[in-house]
Amino acid sequence: MTRTALLALFSASLLSAQTPAPTPDTLLIRRILAAEDRRDTTDRALAVGIKASDARVASIARRALARIRDPKFAGRDAFGALPAPPKYADPAWRLRYRALDPKSTDCAQLRDALGDSVWHVRLRAADLVTAKCAGDAALISTLKGWLPSATARTRTAGGAAWQPAAHAIVALARVAPADARSALPALAGTPAHWVRTYSARAAAVLADTQRLRAFASDSNDNVKEAAIEALVKLTGHADDSLYVAALGARGYQAVRAGALALKGAAPSASLRAALVHAAYRLRGDYSETSRDARTTVLSRLAEVADTSVWGEVVELATDFDCEVAKAAAAIATKLGVATKPACTPFHNAVAGDAVRLALGADVRLRVVMSAAHGGGAFVVRLRGDVAPIMAARILQLAQTGYYNGRAWHRVEPNFVIQGPSPGDNEYVGLPLFLRDELGTVPHVRGTVGMSTRGHDTGDAQWFVNLKDNLTLNSTYTVFGEMVEGIEVADGVLEGDVIERIEVVRAK
Repeated sequence: MTRTALLALFSASLLSAQTPAPTPDTLLIRRILAAEDRRDTTDRALAVGIKASDARVASIARRALARIRDPKFAGRDAFGALPAPPKYADPAWRLRYRALDPKSTDCAQLRDALGDSVWHVRLRAADLVTAKCAGDAALISTLKGWLPSATARTRTAGGAAWQPAAHAIVALARVAPADARSALPALAGTPAHWVRTYSARAAAVLADTQRLRAFASDSNDNVKEAAIEALVKLTGHADDSLYVAALGARGYQAVRAGALALKGAAPSASLRAALVHAAYRLRGDYSETSRDARTTVLSRLAEVADTSVWGEVVELATDFDCEVAKAAAAIATKLGVATKPACTPFHNAVAGDAVRLALGADVRLRVVMSAAHGGGAFVVRLRGDVAPIMAARILQLAQTGYYNGRAWHRVEPNFVIQGPSPGDNEYVGLPLFLRDELGTVPHVRGTVGMSTRGHDTGDAQWFVNLKDNLTLNSTYTVFGEMVEGIEVADGVLEGDVIERIEVVRAK
């Protein structure tokens, strides 16, 4: 080869090394994701993206358009399989948990299970105790022995805090009512709202309406909710004054419970005024996750409204929530004032990391449990390849400390753990909904999904699949998968607190 040819070859190699690899149009991807989040099929970015020469951009655009057009994203399998989540075996104790079948368990089996080495199994056994075990003195003695734990606030790994007492008081109400009645006053006065909520459930079993009425005015709205749900069955509309009072609660779950309890209540000016006031107060929160409470209040208002409130109802037909606006417009129209709903939904800006997550960035979150609640940590890899908008918002929330110091309020050891919620319940969440991003990643053990109460109503609460829950595939978004520490998630008990969530580098 001549010297000239060698120089030419060297120059070409140097030029190639200095020329950066083609990069995707990140601005276009952001516009595509924003259109998807707004559910806007008219955005030109979708059409441009679909025709893009970069296969990644075209795929993101095609998927966005498909998810906008089809709430269930029925054609998602046409987009090809994404990398599968890790596979995890069940812990041995879960077999013992599953063996406690409510249709076939006997008292001897439950008595033995109350002494299991794992608290999840013990608590499950307590939950299955029925009146047919009333003659089992050893079983009852074990449950009574759990009651002193009601004041415990901390636990070590593998131990329990207040949970045994909470489950025991409800079980004793079924199997040893006299013992439960004797123990209930002390538990009802504990500072932990978790214990008081279970005490309200025990009072329901005991038909203790006097104590339930006290619980219906509790300072914690989860306790109120449990008490009201029980009173509806025991006293009906005799306690309407308590249900009306609940309409003024801060917690959406208590407002909803009160409104549900008022179904069929006698119409009156005071009831109409209370419902209208609740409707306006809830609107003033500007929280999309108050929808269930708001629509339930409007359902009651529809039953009792008359022309004296038509002006207020017409105004309620203009709202940030289209479902609420529709409900109010229907009431106004029923009152003889033809009204069309008008709504301007909130739209959050797509979080800054959405594009890099969409392009496959490996971002992981370490969920560190409080040392006072079992300790340990697990690591979740965000699945931006399937849910980039949601994953980016979760990352943003974690970085701002939104989840720190909050608890897992729902623990079903053969299903999921769920949380955190600012109110420790299903009805209080992030004020702005997160839209669904259904995909091809299945809800297998170890995946992390977004809690919703209907399509596109993500409340920022996580749920961790503790087993394969494939029936959730068509309804809930997977935004992450556990890559370390699944045994810590398996060990979570109700009320366990997240100390912090931190971003960690991939190994």
